[in-house]
Amino acid sequence: VQLQASGGGLVQAGGSLRLSCAASGFPFGGYAMGWYRQTPGKERELVARISAGGNIDYADFAKGRFTITRDNAKNTLYLQMNSLKPDDTAVYYCAKGRSGTLYVVYDYRGQGTQVTVSS
Repeated sequence: VQLQASGGGLVQAGGSLRLSCAASGFPFGGYAMGWYRQTPGKERELVARISAGGNIDYADFAKGRFTITRDNAKNTLYLQMNSLKPDDTAVYYCAKGRSGTLYVVYDYRGQGTQVTVSS
């Protein structure tokens, strides 16, 4: 299993970024996928997740600002982030669920991608 997150960067508050996660080594369309984030000194937290069937769950802070999507033909997971705030600064990781349903354990792979939002 390989998950390669990209698309992070430095953006001003109020700006947007689109993260991508290229997946390989497993049948992508059959598994739930998620985005998590982590800042130094804090536990990794859920941002959003999407089941194999397209059901979606967002953390409260992401609702109305972030959109998770997946392209099974491209084996790619996306996270569109709008109206970014300095509190969104973190390393963002993509994760693979242990099955296709939403509420399962997620396993992380890869380095993640740094998102920095300046005020």
